[in-house]
Amino acid sequence: MTMSAGWYLRRLSRMGPREVAGRAGDAVRRRRWRSARPDCPSVTGARFTAVLPAGTVAEVPPDAVKRLVAEADQLMAGHAEFFGVVRDDLTDPDWSYDPKTGRRAPSGYAFDVPYRNEDVAGDIKQIWEPSRHQYLTVLAAAYAVTGDERYAERVAEHLRSWWAANPPLQGVHWISGIELGIRLLSWVWIRRLLDGWPGAAELFEDNRVALNQIWHHQRWLAAFPSRGSSANNHVIAEAAGQSAAACAFNWFPSSARWRSEALRSLERQLRANTFDSGLNRELATEYHGLVLELGLAAVAEADAADVPVPASLRLVLLRMTDALAAVVDNRLRPPRQGDADDGYGLILDGEGTDRWGSLLATGDAVFGRLAWWPAVTGTDVRTPLLAALIRPYPENGTAVTRPASRPAHFADAGLTVLRGPGEIWCRCDGGPHGFLSIAAHAHADALSVEVRHDGVDVLADPGTYCYHGQPEWRQYFRSTLGHNTLQLDGTDQSVSGGPFLWTRHARTRVLDVDNSGERAARWVAEHDGYQGSVHRRRVELTAAGQELRIVDEVLGPRRAVHLAFHLGPAIAADLADNRAVLTWTRDGEDRSAVLDLPGQLSWRAHRGESDPPLGWYSAGFGRKEPTTTLVGTGFADGAEGFTTVLRFRG
Repeated sequence: MTMSAGWYLRRLSRMGPREVAGRAGDAVRRRRWRSARPDCPSVTGARFTAVLPAGTVAEVPPDAVKRLVAEADQLMAGHAEFFGVVRDDLTDPDWSYDPKTGRRAPSGYAFDVPYRNEDVAGDIKQIWEPSRHQYLTVLAAAYAVTGDERYAERVAEHLRSWWAANPPLQGVHWISGIELGIRLLSWVWIRRLLDGWPGAAELFEDNRVALNQIWHHQRWLAAFPSRGSSANNHVIAEAAGQSAAACAFNWFPSSARWRSEALRSLERQLRANTFDSGLNRELATEYHGLVLELGLAAVAEADAADVPVPASLRLVLLRMTDALAAVVDNRLRPPRQGDADDGYGLILDGEGTDRWGSLLATGDAVFGRLAWWPAVTGTDVRTPLLAALIRPYPENGTAVTRPASRPAHFADAGLTVLRGPGEIWCRCDGGPHGFLSIAAHAHADALSVEVRHDGVDVLADPGTYCYHGQPEWRQYFRSTLGHNTLQLDGTDQSVSGGPFLWTRHARTRVLDVDNSGERAARWVAEHDGYQGSVHRRRVELTAAGQELRIVDEVLGPRRAVHLAFHLGPAIAADLADNRAVLTWTRDGEDRSAVLDLPGQLSWRAHRGESDPPLGWYSAGFGRKEPTTTLVGTGFADGAEGFTTVLRFRG
């Protein structure tokens, strides 16, 4: 995907004067750096001291070790999957190769590489992901728990290969700050986990090439922070990686300054990126997980280096953890809201480890669980290692006010969870469109609902699927029609100006929430995204938890309506007129529900259609599968609402 002149004008219109000036300075600096590429200062006597406390590795549960080693052995054989593309070439990677398109990103000065143009550079996420080196942290962790030097030797071989193929400022891996930040964090953990290996010092602190790479990564991050309307999860990753490296690799004259500036930036940006309730302001759940992982990892490095951490930074991470505990369903699955690209801050575990359970386990170890937190029964490698480095909170014993009961309504984020007494979980979206002026990772999903029964998607948020290269699919998965809400006149509620740019944002108001449990739980909200009309929705979940009622009203002139309900991939649907019988299986047990749809609309079932896209579910980035979407068409004239009733059987 190449960006047109119109896109650049739209993007410029979302920036303030300070951001424009900062980006102009960045452009000047990039031109200057083209011919000024110094080597890092001379380093003597460097030692790595940020090691794990004795006995920490022995605390890793055996089943977590088993999963880790199984994953590491697959990697040793060259096998891995990135965003739905299976690779068998990781014994000797080509660091610029995209197996999805078969293209290699061009070399040359980093800032000249047209990385957004898939026809030239390939799918950039396929190229960038292995170079985050998180698969190498898995191999290093396998060495730490087994002592098998094969894993350490493979890590060293690949790091040396990457450093040789990607000298400072050359090629596609020196373009994006989030990639540099996460890569630095991976290198810190690789060095820590290889500490018992005789070749560790020779690979890192006694290796001039490694020192040059580490120094240039930090110099880059200090010079080109994400700015203004782009200061979202990217700036968190940049600051976390910079502070972690400056704490653990504190070998350079600039290390103290980099560390201080990065920690200040991390504290400031974490607060800016997080609602007071603890939810991430991007309103994209996977980025909540990414930011929480990055923050915890950065605090671990500061504590390991005995560097003071602002109390406010720890408090934000505490609130984020409590918020995560509050919004997950009974199977520990959080909402599927906004963009999701499978991004992790730190990977030390094998396939099958539950990400959200791992984060809650770490939160329990660091902050202490509250009585209403859901139970975590799974195990992981990362929790005992992080907990061994992070100081317990609060350090000074001062009491911190935390929710006495499980929050169900996050007013600042506009997220409400209605829960039945059993297994029913319903998320209602009444929040801001997105974060900052471009709302990069937002979807046009105002007033959408997401309904699960015992963790199974019944009315599903379809997900994300892709970012670059397939504009029709990017548009569909973040469109209004691509969510469980109402579309007027075939248009989205918010106006897109590009794949990560919204030029007009729908404004949403929550009018009423009653989640007291004494009667039917109720949520009412409206938005103004359709010029001249207001969409208002009421959602009620009966006290018995077996019936969900959705009433949609359109206040304004007569307009064409599309009302969509996307079923999860496990759901089979038999549609007759305006009634759909839904069936699925959970843990070997047959389950069912009836969906009575508004009779004023004409209903059709769509599945796996591509022209245009409709009837798809993306379980993860780069993956999609057909599912059933029920769409009702007709007209709204303000005379009556559209009532949908979902009844669960048994």
